[in-house]
Amino acid sequence: MKISTLQLLEELKDRTGNHLQYAQTLLLKPENELNFRMSTDSWSVLECLEHLNRYGDFYIPEISHRISSSATSSQPFFRSGILGNYFAKSMLPKEKLNKMKTLKAMNPIHSQLNKEVLTEFAKQQQLLLELLEKAKHIDLEKTKTAISISKLITLKLGDTFRFVIYHNARHLAQVERILNNI
Repeated sequence: MKISTLQLLEELKDRTGNHLQYAQTLLLKPENELNFRMSTDSWSVLECLEHLNRYGDFYIPEISHRISSSATSSQPFFRSGILGNYFAKSMLPKEKLNKMKTLKAMNPIHSQLNKEVLTEFAKQQQLLLELLEKAKHIDLEKTKTAISISKLITLKLGDTFRFVIYHNARHLAQVERILNNI
């Protein structure tokens, strides 16, 4: 995949802005709805967002560090890596979502959660928006990040942004399905 760097960053900023707005609307819902589970082994709204927060706890500092230590300059185009493109595309919400296993540390099922999860998610979305703005000044291909499952595998920063933001979109679509079943 080859795309204008600015076009990619704008698309990701739009998605993230929408995620932030959606989280703010969720704050208006009663906590019992946010903790509703369709079955004993499915996640609630708050568990979906806690899952995203746990990934954000890894990726936001990682991205921030890589941006601040990058000695590169922006390039007009971004070319996705094979692995990064695969990971990012696999996260996009689809009509019929394929279930994926998550790491035990990232699985919040049966956690005692409250609306602070939403506040944290909104804060993380704001930080992502700031990082996307800073990313305009560096090379999204040459700047690499570690991934949460292995420090040995790195992705191009542009692909890491896509993965994280598409992963957020995937679980916010899940949140929507949960709320539609209440």
